[in-house]
Order: sequence, then structure tokens, then C-alpha cells
Amino acid sequence: MKQVLIIDASPMFREFLTEKLTEENVAVETANGHRDAFTKLISLLPDLIILDIESSVYDMVDFFEKKQENKNTEKIPIIISGPTIQKDEVSELSKFGVVKYFNKPIKFDLFFESIGRILNLGFSIDITPCVLEIHLNKNIVFVEIAQGLNREKIALLKYKLSELLNLNRLNSPKVILMMTDLHLSFIDGANLELLLNNVLSDSRIEKKNVKVLSLDSFTKELIDGHEEYAGIEVVTNLSHVLNSVIEANSTTNVQDIISDHILSESNLTKDEGSVEMRFFSDSGVIDEDEKLSQGSILNIALIDDDAVVLQLLENTLKTIGAKCDKFDSGTEFLQALNMKTYNLVILDIFMPGLSGFDILKILHERNTSIPVIVYSQAIQKDSVVQSLSLGAKHYLVKPQKPDLILKKVTEVLHGKF
Repeated sequence: MKQVLIIDASPMFREFLTEKLTEENVAVETANGHRDAFTKLISLLPDLIILDIESSVYDMVDFFEKKQENKNTEKIPIIISGPTIQKDEVSELSKFGVVKYFNKPIKFDLFFESIGRILNLGFSIDITPCVLEIHLNKNIVFVEIAQGLNREKIALLKYKLSELLNLNRLNSPKVILMMTDLHLSFIDGANLELLLNNVLSDSRIEKKNVKVLSLDSFTKELIDGHEEYAGIEVVTNLSHVLNSVIEANSTTNVQDIISDHILSESNLTKDEGSVEMRFFSDSGVIDEDEKLSQGSILNIALIDDDAVVLQLLENTLKTIGAKCDKFDSGTEFLQALNMKTYNLVILDIFMPGLSGFDILKILHERNTSIPVIVYSQAIQKDSVVQSLSLGAKHYLVKPQKPDLILKKVTEVLHGKF
């Protein structure tokens, strides 16, 4: 049996790796700190070392040197996950047996591919495109799922939720699964059950406190038809969901959550001591380093009947090298969409002819995965709620400073919405 030693990993990372490796019949041991790590290394002589670093890789130089001085351990390969370092620094680590260095956030399909090559094992990795993010507002946890259901990310979610509850000391959280982007069928049934089971795996999350925001009939039928999911409610209206989870005596209201939390980054849970749910194969998620190295062009569609707004947006987005196509009507945009692919759409709501709501509905019906930012003068709660319910990733109220627009664009393109 192959054996792996995991050193200094955060609880979520460690438990997820252990589960995945154990499924492949790989024995796993863990260690914390230099002394414990070297002691276990000598006693186990594993086939692979996985080292997770939070601050500096040079904090482990003493461990590396001891490993290389021992003839029994010098040839044991090491995979490291840690903060971004330069290529020459990675090359320098090779003398200690480091065969791969993964900058965080880790792309797990490539990560397990490297482990498989070293252990001579073929890991089964689900590469289904999927964006899965967690937002927190007081005791309400928002889980945003778009594009598809990926089993690896769903497995990570179980640990991510528990970590989130522990960090914020939540004993009776409310959970909202936002799944308006998904169109599922019986083929997805097992993955949907895995998602629900993993959400409920933490005893602090009660079924009566779980709401699913979905427009999909299969999702509702599966949940309503399973006794073990009795108490979970499937709804189609975001406002209804929020009203149902806010305590009657709470000073928080729906508008506060939408404007101050869902629509801003202030509530985003930081990944302290953790890892993000990222895959190289993710579509719609762009890393700046990859974009620059591959020379790829960022294509953005701008839809607004105000020529001044279109020009201001284009000037702003050109600063990050984006190529913008400007449309003064929804019809013109939809015609172009038949011939071109866009990484992002920035959309006004109230326009002659097709409104922004109409365009969002059509994109949803076409099952497209293009992320949309609504940029509108409308400040009514109903407009915000309807836009988000129809799949918009962010709602910005005009006017906004260029740096804030770029910040929101970057968040959406990186899946951090």
C-alpha cells in the first residue's frame, strides 16, 4: 500500500486530502511542526510528502536539510502548496526533493494529477465546470453554485462549511443554496444528493434552516420526494428566502443583506488557514498569471442605451487589457452572441426594446454560463432581487468609480462572487 505524509496542513485541507487519498487505497499520516514531521518521516519512510505552507517555505529549511542528510529519506519526493514564489525559488527547492510547488489557491485537478504520477495511481477527478463559493452574513451562509455540480468541490464544501462555522462560532446557522444557474436531470441526482448530504453533515446545520433557491423542476422534485430531506424548502424567489431566514426580532432586513452583503465584498469569508475551491479546468474563472502567460484576450460585452456610459466602461476596462464590444440594445447583443463568446457581460436594466431582465431570462433559457454584472440606476429592492434571482452575479448602482468597477469585474472573473 502506498503511503503519504501530510505536514502542517489546515484541518480542512488535511481532511479533504485524507478522504481523497483513502478512497484510492493510500495510507495517510499527518504531522505538525518540524520536529514531529521529521520523526514521522524517519519512522514511516512514506512514498510521498505533501507539505502545506502558510507563510514562508524557508521556515522548513531545517526539515529539508535533515531529510537530505539521511540516506533513507533523501529521495522521498515532496509536493508543496504555499504562497506565490518565483520560479528560481522553486528550482532552488528541487535540491531537497521538491518535485512540484503549487501556488495557492490550489487547482486540485492538477494537484491530484501530480500525486497520481508520483504514486503511479490513476486518480478519478471530476472536472465538471463548476463555480462554488461561500458568502456569510451574520448567521446566514450563502452557498453560490453555478455552471454544474463537481463532486470534488462538493466534497470540499463539507469541510469548508464546518471550518466556516468554527471560525465564526456559529451554532445554529441558516444556509441558502443559490442554484438558479443550474438545470439538472436524473443524471445529476447522485451529485445533488451528495451536495445536500454534505451540507447536512455538520450537526449544527438543521434541515429546517436550509433553503434552496432554484428554478429547476428536477431539483424541487428530488428534494420534495426524499424523506431524509424533509424540512428543506425549495423556493424561486430570493426575497422570500431572505425573509424566511431572518429572525422576526432581528434589526436586519432584506435590503441590508442585498446591498451591504450579497452585493459587496465586505462579507466574503476570508480563507484564513484554508484553501479555495479552484480547478484548472474551471470555465469562467481567469487567473491573471495564466491570462498573461497565455496571451489570452478578455472579451467583455457592454450593453447600455447610454453612449456615454458605454464609453466610460470601455475606457475603464481597457486598463486591464480587455476587448469590449458595445451594444446599445439587447437585440444587437443577442445577435452577436450567436457568433462570439464573451467572458463577461455588463448590463443595464431599463432600455428600449429588450430590458436587462429580458436578456437575463434569455441567457438563462439558453443555459449559458457567462457571468453578468448589472450596472443600473435602479435602486429599488425588487430590481436588485429580480436581477440576482435571474442569475446576475453582482448588482452595481450607477455611477461608480472606475476602481470599484474593476474590482467587481475581477471578483466575478475569479469566481469570488
